[in-house]
Amino acid sequence: MGWTWVCTDASGAVVSGMVAGEPPPSFPTQSDAESWLGESWRALLDSGVENVSLREDDRHIYGPMSLRPVE
Repeated sequence: MGWTWVCTDASGAVVSGMVAGEPPPSFPTQSDAESWLGESWRALLDSGVENVSLREDDRHIYGPMSLRPVE
């Protein structure tokens, strides 16, 4: 399974978080997962994702973390 992002909408419901028609992939390392999020957060936000949480296999690492920029 590896490192994955769980995407949720404003109500906290899990959503697919599609980017270019594809769900968030699984990554071999935390660094790879975080790099992908850094490149994809705007597209996730545009697709209805409000928050993300990082998981390694079945273990919660951190989140939920808002994708909205801090003003």
